Formats: sequence, structure tokens, C-alpha cells
Amino acid sequence: MTGTPARPVRALRSVPGGLPAESFASHAELMAAGWDRMPYVQEALAVDFDVDEGDDDPLRLAEPTDRADLPDPRVAAAHLAQAVVEIVSGVRSPVQLLRRTSPDVYAALTRRAMLAQRRAADSVGPSRRRRPAVVRRVVVCEPRDGVAEATAVVVDGGRIRALAMRLAGYDGEWRLVVLELG
Repeated sequence: MTGTPARPVRALRSVPGGLPAESFASHAELMAAGWDRMPYVQEALAVDFDVDEGDDDPLRLAEPTDRADLPDPRVAAAHLAQAVVEIVSGVRSPVQLLRRTSPDVYAALTRRAMLAQRRAADSVGPSRRRRPAVVRRVVVCEPRDGVAEATAVVVDGGRIRALAMRLAGYDGEWRLVVLELG
């Protein structure tokens, strides 16, 4: 038989359940417990999705893609910027970007979404209907084949946010591998 060799399969590793969400009463208690330094662990099923020690490429099972086989990075960056701002505002679930982000970016977005949900739950009074976030400008440069760096300006309600993103081409699509949010 000829063909391409099978891709290696990583074994899932079961870990203790982490911190129960109901045991915390405030953001200060979360931070005191070290929540911001913990790896992301699913709450429904305690499975650690972090890479094994010594593995420096978290997307090693994904196939890098050449620029010629990737869509327009400007469009991808605009869509990702919109989604990121909606996630950190508590309007969108971070699960929607699970396949489009690296594990580190996904974990950071998940923590920010949890904090946004806590802020919304702690707020007193009727919540006002928010205007949707609008991407105003996206600038992209491509420092090498299969990599794009983008900045985006997003108007989110009364705030103007700046995002810096590094996108890498894997499996024929752009994935968000580094994110800075202002």
C-alpha cells in the first residue's frame, strides 16, 4: 500500500476537575486562587488539552498551509476581530472560535468570557441593549509564507478597541495564534 503516513494521535489525559465555579464569589477570589495562571480545562469533562512537555508546537497535528492555498487574510482578520470583541464583551461564546485559535489564545478568551459573564451577573439594574461591535479598519502584512500579522480597530458600543493578531495557515484556513487586545 502506498500513500501518506497516518498522522500521530495524541492520547487524552484525564486530570482532576479543577476549581468548581460555584465556590467563588468574586473576581478577587478567582485571582487569589490562581485562576489566571491555570491551564484551561473543560468543566463538563476534565480533560487537559495542553500539549505534552517538550512539544513546542501546539498545532503539530495540523498541517501548515502555503499562502497560495489560504483565503484572504484581511477578511479572516476582520471576522476574527469581530468575534474576539464579542467574546470579551460576553455577547458570544468562546467555543465558536475553538477551531480557529491556538490553545493558548482559546484559554485566554475563555477566561475573559467568564469574567465578562461574572460582571454581567454582578451588575445591578436592567441591562441596556448593546449596539453590535463594528470592525472599522484592518491592516495586514505577511512577513513570511503562511503567516499574517494584522491590526484591527473595532468600535464596541462606546469603546474603541485595538487588536493585534498573528494568524498562521493550518489545514487550509487561518488560525489565530497570538492575540493582543487593547
